[in-house]
Amino acid sequence: MRTIKLIIFLYLAGIFLLACSDENEVNLPEKIPKVPIPGVDIVKLPVVVHVIHFGQEIGTGPNLSNQRIERQIEILNEDYRRKKGTRGYNEHPDGADSRVEFILAKLNPDLQPFEGINRIDASKVNVVDLGYNQNHYAQYAYWDPDEYINIWTTPLPQNSECLVLGAASGPATDLPGSHLLNLPQDGDAEGILINWIHFGESGIDCHARYGRTLAHEMGHYLGLLHPWGGKDCRHNDYCDDTPAVDKEVFGRFSYNGCNADEIMIGNYMNYSDDDVMDIFTKDQVARIHYVLQHHEGRKTLMTSPALYQKI
Repeated sequence: MRTIKLIIFLYLAGIFLLACSDENEVNLPEKIPKVPIPGVDIVKLPVVVHVIHFGQEIGTGPNLSNQRIERQIEILNEDYRRKKGTRGYNEHPDGADSRVEFILAKLNPDLQPFEGINRIDASKVNVVDLGYNQNHYAQYAYWDPDEYINIWTTPLPQNSECLVLGAASGPATDLPGSHLLNLPQDGDAEGILINWIHFGESGIDCHARYGRTLAHEMGHYLGLLHPWGGKDCRHNDYCDDTPAVDKEVFGRFSYNGCNADEIMIGNYMNYSDDDVMDIFTKDQVARIHYVLQHHEGRKTLMTSPALYQKI
């Protein structure tokens, strides 16, 4: 009799567990995860790519293919991790691995499974023309910047190739030179704009064809300045290991800047050709780490639910 009762109990318990299970359960940690220590731990940051197009098929024009988007994020990580065997590797004594990695968000704001790519047909949405800035594109889609890095691929015409590359908002901190960043005002959106033509690798006839525009703009988003900063030899990017310059740096060849020091043509924060870019310096990485530790919005990215996925 006891055996029969035990079998019935186990059977009913099994039914109860099945009834209470939820196939949409999210694999979130039971406790609030420990905030990683930038510079010590590998820091992961979630990105959502808002692909704005005008009704083209996926893989055509500004409606970029998944493969191209995924490759762009891979390039971004090669650059920020100074990965050997890639264009992002260098052997410069001042070069640094940021120990920051970017992943396509695994959950949307409703905590539903997501591939990190949000496609919007702009031909079906009416928005106010606010110009080429984050506020304009945020009208199409804008997710909580404390949980996602919003990246908009902008559907500019083909004749914008090599003329308009990208833009980014920067974080307001007490780091010197932060006022030189594009700081959002109250009510402004935060994020990164990349002309679809320059998102990822392509065969276009332009110096910016290997996906380095995003590395540059992500640098601004995480607090980095152009090496010329305030355009004088004293007030530039506040990084001692980036040779001082007092004007914009373009092209692929080094020359002497301030104090007759050779400039760092390969620095991602220049306007250099994509194929020569290969270095973030130790001081630049230290600025990124400071921002991740002290800017409230950037700090919460490190423990965003978008980093986790469904069971």
